[in-house]
Amino acid sequence: MHNNSDKQKDQVFRMTGVDTRKCMKCGKCSASCPSFNEMQYRPHQFVDMVTKGRIEELMASPSIYHCLSCFACVERCPRGVEPAVVVEAIRNLAERKQGGTYFSPDEVPELIDGTVPQQALVSAFRKYRK
Repeated sequence: MHNNSDKQKDQVFRMTGVDTRKCMKCGKCSASCPSFNEMQYRPHQFVDMVTKGRIEELMASPSIYHCLSCFACVERCPRGVEPAVVVEAIRNLAERKQGGTYFSPDEVPELIDGTVPQQALVSAFRKYRK
C-alpha cells in the first residue's frame, strides 16, 4: 500500500507528466533562475525533493511563491525535466490543501473587461476551484 508521500508523488506526476527521476542534479536550472537568491529550495533541489517524496515540506516553503514561472529552468535542463511545471503543481497542491473555492462562475462577468486574456480566466478556474 502507498503511503501519503507516494500518493503525492503520483499526483504530481499525473498533474505534470514530469519524471523527476530524470534529474541528474547538474544545477543548470538553478543557475539560470532569476529568483535563485530568494528561494529556500533551488529548482534542482525542488525536483530532488519531489523524487524523495518530501512534498509536504515543499508545500510549506515560501519557495513555491518565489518562482516567477519564467521557464528559464525548463529551457536550460539537458534532461527535459521541467522544474517550473513541478513548482506550479506543488503550488496548486498547497492551495487546494488550504481548502475552499476562491473563484466562482458568478464572478466572471465582472472580470471581463476586454484586457483580461481568456487563458488567464481559465487558469484561474483551474487553480482556484476545487
